[in-house]
Amino acid sequence: MNSPKEVAQNYIATGVAKTKTPIMKMLLLAVLAGMFIALAGVGAEVAPATVASASLAKLIGALVFPTGLAMVLISGSELFTGNCLIIIPVLQKEAKIRSMLKNWIFVYIGNFIGSILIAAMTVYGGTFSLFSNEAAVYLIKTAVSKVSLSFSDALLRGILCNFVVCIAVWMAYAAKDIVGKVAALFLPIMVFVLSGYEHSVANMFFIPAGLFAANNPTYAAAYAATGATNIGSLTWGAFFVKNLIPVTLGNLIGGVVLVGMAYWYIYLHDTDKKLKASASGSGKNKKKK
Repeated sequence: MNSPKEVAQNYIATGVAKTKTPIMKMLLLAVLAGMFIALAGVGAEVAPATVASASLAKLIGALVFPTGLAMVLISGSELFTGNCLIIIPVLQKEAKIRSMLKNWIFVYIGNFIGSILIAAMTVYGGTFSLFSNEAAVYLIKTAVSKVSLSFSDALLRGILCNFVVCIAVWMAYAAKDIVGKVAALFLPIMVFVLSGYEHSVANMFFIPAGLFAANNPTYAAAYAATGATNIGSLTWGAFFVKNLIPVTLGNLIGGVVLVGMAYWYIYLHDTDKKLKASASGSGKNKKKK
């Protein structure tokens, strides 16, 4: 496996390449990543509907969801949360801030498009009618809970989420084969889902899919039959203001500061100084000779 320092050094080239990807390719790769994460979200909502225990359902969903990041990393695509690590080549002065921001903006848009596509196709295609509409009930419940968070809760859960997600990406880069990559990312992703942390790209699927499902009379009736009366809190405005904005800000802090900047400082920030000192020392030795 690659050491943490080797991962940091190798990511410089990876991050630079991401910033230099043509916009159309970048956007398409981001759409695919959004679809991968959303498909994992579908599984994470459908599988828990097979059990009655809420705690067991949560665990089952957490075991399924790592599939999304595995597809992203192994198939090759662009995920906004993982790309927060582009701050590393920027700090190393190998990439420009504007190139990083361009990547983030287009990848974020592409992730949103891909997530919405899967949300629409699965809800309107009847996927959530499984298990006598229990999958739809679980989906709406998830969406309602996410838009019911306070701004501070959503922000903090977003920070914790992308701290864990970027660590999962970092660990996957340490592995040199597919089995190692999947094994490395699996547990951290399971932990973030099980802990209820908030992932902006995943929520681009969960909440819109919940909104689509809530507008289906059959699904809405099944949800109401559980005794829940809070479906009215699930709106597009609540999605953006109460969840997506604070969660995105939190994801940026967690990925950029807690992982990207931290590991750059630990492994790379004084690299140039050491190289210059070494070169200077070598020059002096040659003069003496």
